[in-house]
Amino acid sequence: MENNQPVGASTQANDNTILVIGGTGKTGRRVAERLAVRGIPVRIGSRTGFPAFDWDDDSTWVAALEGIDKAYVTYYPDLAFPGVSELIARFAKTAADRGVRKIVLLSGRGEDGAVASEESVQNSGIAWTIVRCNWFNQNFNESFFLGPVLDGVISIPAGDAVEPFVDAEDIADVAVAALTEPGHDGQVYELSGPRLLGFHEVAREISAATGRDIVYSPVTAVEYEAILAKEGLPRDFVDLFTLILDGRNASLTDGVQRALGREPKDFSEFAREAAATGIWEVADQPVTAGHGGH
Repeated sequence: MENNQPVGASTQANDNTILVIGGTGKTGRRVAERLAVRGIPVRIGSRTGFPAFDWDDDSTWVAALEGIDKAYVTYYPDLAFPGVSELIARFAKTAADRGVRKIVLLSGRGEDGAVASEESVQNSGIAWTIVRCNWFNQNFNESFFLGPVLDGVISIPAGDAVEPFVDAEDIADVAVAALTEPGHDGQVYELSGPRLLGFHEVAREISAATGRDIVYSPVTAVEYEAILAKEGLPRDFVDLFTLILDGRNASLTDGVQRALGREPKDFSEFAREAAATGIWEVADQPVTAGHGGH
């Protein structure tokens, strides 16, 4: 069997092992890498981990939590999805029963449906930090918007909504600080990037970074449901996107500054770095003059 554990991941826990649930995802992978660099033992919580962890099979939870000191907890697709709060409540109780001393929970900014999950962790009797985030920059190069960017058209039912996109590197830095440094217990950090961007501006930023023509083409919720079905994504994403793009997150926060004492990464910096990896390159597509080459 192929071992998909990140470098530094551990199958045997010791007194300071940290469980990273979703350790192969956008933030979890980065959290695990940062902890490993610090010499902190990491156990990856995933279906392919050792031992395996599966949100849908609570019989896997005890083994995954055995000997764990702290946990970074993420849930895919989203904490706001129906029934998730009950899972988080059961997990938090199991973690407390197994002697886990702290949970850092990745939550969604502006998502009323995620509040019950947060409260389950806050009321678990163990130390906690909540990290609330809005849309990730990495949705455009590691997730469901990579295909549309490669196709040259980003379609979403966002209208003229603006979003303070936040970088997964910043999220990971905040999570690791909360897991390893004093002063973060009992804190709710709302993270955002440094500026508000509409999706037309996002398309222009990626165009400038890649030298390709990328456009934003707004669609209705009904049209987007058909797009999601074609991509094999849950229909619940339609409701979630419609909810969180109603303007509730159209403001900047100081969570990164409070947690780390520095400014968050700007989308343009993210776009330049992502473009440099070649992830957005398309064979046989000419570079547009004035945008700069690779």
